[in-house]
Amino acid sequence: MHKHKHKHEHEHKHLHLHLHSHIALLRRLQPTLATGAPLLMLSLLSLLVLAGCGATATAGAGAGAGATSTAAQPTATTPATTYPVLVYFSKGQASLEDLTAVFPVQRVSPTPAVATYALEQLIAGPTPAEKEAGYFTELTTVLHRSEPSSCGDADFTLTLDHRGGTPEPGTATLQFCRPTTSPGIGADARITAEIKRTLTQFTTITTVVILNLHGDCFGDLSGLNRCLQ
Repeated sequence: MHKHKHKHEHEHKHLHLHLHSHIALLRRLQPTLATGAPLLMLSLLSLLVLAGCGATATAGAGAGAGATSTAAQPTATTPATTYPVLVYFSKGQASLEDLTAVFPVQRVSPTPAVATYALEQLIAGPTPAEKEAGYFTELTTVLHRSEPSSCGDADFTLTLDHRGGTPEPGTATLQFCRPTTSPGIGADARITAEIKRTLTQFTTITTVVILNLHGDCFGDLSGLNRCLQ
């Protein structure tokens, strides 16, 4: 502690002598300086003052360099975008008596591909709570999801503005990529109603064509593929 105080006093005395000698030099030079002398003197004095403060500035910089900033850092947060959709299921006695009677439940799509997502939710079937309320679909058993898919790992393809392979604005063609079996015309009709109503909730789809794995009209027992005509 005593040594540090003595050293500080010694440096202060040395700085005082250093400044005194430079000021004396400036006084001797003043008569010979041109009109810019005051500016030159000011510049030299500024340099001398900075030289005297150099030790303190360096110490401050060193302390700051080793410190960790606790200031809050800006973070870019993008709110998640979701898309509410409806999925239409059959329900209770009403759908048994009227094969086209379907009823909506709400889902939230995490992707802008809302039509595809809505169909995936239809194939997945109603939730346990929805089942207790009477919602059902035979699609969960009619579509053999355990069988290999003809289009990667997807259950179906959905082609907009096409009737089969023919361009047709407003018509969407769904083709299953896995085998399907029909338990009867009633189940086929209910599945058809569920799919069509689920897809036509979207304004860009006015007509729906449903094809099986082989490209034939789903539920068309006539073999005429009338859905493609």
